[in-house]
Amino acid sequence: MTDLFRKQQAMRQMRRAAMQRGVIAVLDVGTSKVACLILRFDGPERNREMDGVGPMAGQSSFRVIGAATTRSRGVRFGEISAMQETERAVRTALQAAQKMAQMRVDHVIACFSGGGPRSYGMAGDIGIENVAVGEPDIARVLAACDVPDIGTGREVLHAQPVNFTLDHMTGLSDPRGQIGNRLSCDMHLLSVDEAVIGNLIHCIRRCDLELAGIASSAYVSGVSSLVEDEQELGAACIDLGGGATGVSIFIRKHMIYADSVRMGGDHVTADISKGLQVPMAVAERIKTFYGGVVATGLDDREMIEIGGDSGDWERDRRSVSRTELIGIMRPRVEEILEEVRARLDAAGFDHLPSQQVVLTGGGSQIPGLDGLAARVLGQQVRLGRPLRVQGLPQAATGPAFSSAVGLSLFAAHPQDEFWDFEAPADRYPVRSLRRAVRWFRDNW
Repeated sequence: MTDLFRKQQAMRQMRRAAMQRGVIAVLDVGTSKVACLILRFDGPERNREMDGVGPMAGQSSFRVIGAATTRSRGVRFGEISAMQETERAVRTALQAAQKMAQMRVDHVIACFSGGGPRSYGMAGDIGIENVAVGEPDIARVLAACDVPDIGTGREVLHAQPVNFTLDHMTGLSDPRGQIGNRLSCDMHLLSVDEAVIGNLIHCIRRCDLELAGIASSAYVSGVSSLVEDEQELGAACIDLGGGATGVSIFIRKHMIYADSVRMGGDHVTADISKGLQVPMAVAERIKTFYGGVVATGLDDREMIEIGGDSGDWERDRRSVSRTELIGIMRPRVEEILEEVRARLDAAGFDHLPSQQVVLTGGGSQIPGLDGLAARVLGQQVRLGRPLRVQGLPQAATGPAFSSAVGLSLFAAHPQDEFWDFEAPADRYPVRSLRRAVRWFRDNW
């Protein structure tokens, strides 16, 4: 834990250095695409350290001056599987964004969707003897939280205080400056596979970049896609990516649970490819132009030319009805949604005061998906697009860019995390703890 603590502190210092220079890149390393945005921070915002305990949304103090996307290669299930190909894709996206911005960037903040995220709830409390709460008290109460045994080969990606209680006042987002005797804290910890983070860090270093931060795609998608009321009252963000589907739950403007399903839009494309016996590129085109999950009577009569260049005249002139295509796509989409529902049920999502579900990510653009999701998940469902940020090209405003835009907001206004405070180094107890599920049933 202490090694990670130092790593995360070093990355936060890098971020501050980049903010002083006024420019930073954000990189969304996905299974189907690598997206890079270059942000410029202007005016006094550059020198003022952001207060990150409040909401991050809608406070953008930056402008996007470069944006590029390229097809991702060498990434499966949101994890790097071929280092050289991923490095090439990252370099391509970064160079194109730098060309648009007309400047070189050394610092980058990255996000990824793999790594098998697991959530834990933690609690700690200390006595403060009727004085005003200061930074050292926050550090002590965070260090007093019982750190769960996250297992070997796992690393902590996020450790965020989500609720403070001072004497009998609960629901405090920032108790600094208030007077009391007893300070308690609830913290959400997200762990991921150490090797997955290690590979991503290694890939970014091979591209001659300094890593100034790392985040979970599920988290940053929620930051950009959920409106303020949803973040406050309780909502789940389902980020349907190419190789993985991220699930995050927010309440009181903090993420309290995250997970992922190792299936996404590419699996739907693969089913079309096998079902119609066409190459993946053709299957992707058919899915994009004609795909859907709800068939009507008209779809029997709508014929889709498959085409091809195999040289076999009969084979290259095949066509299928849209109903057949929907029959191939729907079972896989239902399977993904059933897996998402299992994650939400395990997290006790039903216990939140509001149960809004927001679908985002490139895979959320399948026609009819919101209606099917409402039936499978049994909740109110809407399609979410990322917040508008200054300078973002029109092509990068769709749901496929939720992670990249959320990562920009995270770069500008990171929420306070465990490593932002000078916690005493000897306070790292590793004791077992019940999982997040039971914790937030008891606490929220």
